[in-house]
Amino acid sequence: MTYTVGSYLAARLAQIGLKHHFAVAGDFNLALLDQLLTNEETEQVYCCNELNCGYAAEGYARANGAAAAVVTFSVGGLSIINAIAGANAENLPVILISGAPNTNDRATDHLLHHTMATSDLSYQLDIAARITCCAVAITSPDKAPSQIDRAIRAALRESKPAYIEIACNIAGAPCAAPGPVSSLLAQAPSDADTLEAAVSAAADFIKARKKPLILIGSKLRAAKAEPAAQALAQALGCPVAVMAAAKSFFPETHPQFAGIYWGEVSSPTTREIVDWSDGLICIGTLFNDYSTVGWTSNPAGANVLTLDIDHVSLAGHDFSGVRLAEVLDGLATRVEANPTALNELHRLRAAPAAVPEAPPEAKLSRTEMMRQIQGLLTGDSTVLVETGDSWFNGMNLALPEGARFEIEMQWGSIGWAVPATFGYAVGAPGRQVIAMIGDGSFQLTAQEVAQMIRRKLPILIFLINNRGYTIEVEIHDGPYNNIKNWDYAGLINVFNAEDGEGLGLRAGTGGELAEAITRARGNANGPTLIECALDRDDCSPNLISWGRRVATANARPPQPK
Repeated sequence: MTYTVGSYLAARLAQIGLKHHFAVAGDFNLALLDQLLTNEETEQVYCCNELNCGYAAEGYARANGAAAAVVTFSVGGLSIINAIAGANAENLPVILISGAPNTNDRATDHLLHHTMATSDLSYQLDIAARITCCAVAITSPDKAPSQIDRAIRAALRESKPAYIEIACNIAGAPCAAPGPVSSLLAQAPSDADTLEAAVSAAADFIKARKKPLILIGSKLRAAKAEPAAQALAQALGCPVAVMAAAKSFFPETHPQFAGIYWGEVSSPTTREIVDWSDGLICIGTLFNDYSTVGWTSNPAGANVLTLDIDHVSLAGHDFSGVRLAEVLDGLATRVEANPTALNELHRLRAAPAAVPEAPPEAKLSRTEMMRQIQGLLTGDSTVLVETGDSWFNGMNLALPEGARFEIEMQWGSIGWAVPATFGYAVGAPGRQVIAMIGDGSFQLTAQEVAQMIRRKLPILIFLINNRGYTIEVEIHDGPYNNIKNWDYAGLINVFNAEDGEGLGLRAGTGGELAEAITRARGNANGPTLIECALDRDDCSPNLISWGRRVATANARPPQPK
């Protein structure tokens, strides 16, 4: 077949495993969208706006390993920037594709619509270059294949977004056929000598510790090293704690699982056993003000070994150019079992107390809501939690083997969860997708529920209506944290229009919530939104503690220079 620039790109997206790409149409990308449609191996999925499109692609990347989003120039490309920056922060390979003006206009003083009334059209490429690992602008069909391949290869290797800009008169131009996809998928191996030195130094560190413990962070997934981390844990026989952003990256049913480490809001006994350890093996960890509870719990010093995506560091040593999975595999063959800290954990840990069922007629509480959500979870479940009290409620969920948990904790942009849930469900059609979203966050991106209805996705949304930005209240309260209440359950009828099968329900008591969940389980042809009415002050105690610490960190006075 004869390839065009657009069909070449479509072929490459399909070859790297994308069965879908997300899009918002605009006149500078229409010819490109037509070319992408010629490939029957990847489906075009439409979104309500460009920001949601980016979030949806980010959610799809969590489910599928990579994603693509297609927008128009400037008005679309700048709208999606927030979501792509978030994908960068969260280490997700989202390929941002933008249509662009005709190449003939670049050599003139023509002023074009959708621009800032300037003849310099390079500003979107410049901005994209700051938030992606590779940014290319395609103005020649002859160079297009190598430019497309370079961007996609960089995204997959670095687990970061990449940017591809294609002029509207180039999308349909003939170009070379794609070569083997292996050139895009191959990962550069570690430098052999550096790998040996890093593994040897790390093994010596572990051997010298009496009470080692593994702490897993969110970058483990980006390094594609979850199996390798489990193999090291098995060989070492020590406790394994996970950071909040890495919940589900190590099985919670594993006998070595030690809970969520999050400073003073950690799982019961988790902080105690981490603090007791004399050798903390940090794998893919990321410490920021949120994850350290306002810098009050930031592991550092001679008793910390850091195994990152591409480097290993410990007191007196720093090795770069090594792949995390290869380091973990090497360590697993060199360490000896040391269950000292695990035995201490078993002595400290008490059996979790059962949460009693509330009377069905009692006003719905956060505790009862979470008890019922817990009962829904299976090994095929994925829970997505929006920034806010959903973070802290979600941490208390006990995940069955195979269940997954998704959180946007580094970027922390409220509004992420609705479109990300949509994208995740598109990318994982066989999973039970459950989202926990606050009312304030929902108002930012609610439109994408319409696309869930359009695609008949049986997503279950727990809309937590406590009438405001509760997480902001606990950090720093003010009138700006109050919002206009909506008829959230009733909104589903608006999105359904004449042909949708979404379901909107309200629950003000435990009995009403149980009945709503039963109805949701019977709704296979669309999403179900259950509006859970909670008191404004009915929030997690951990949110209050965490919010106080973060507020204190934010309020630190300037230090003299």
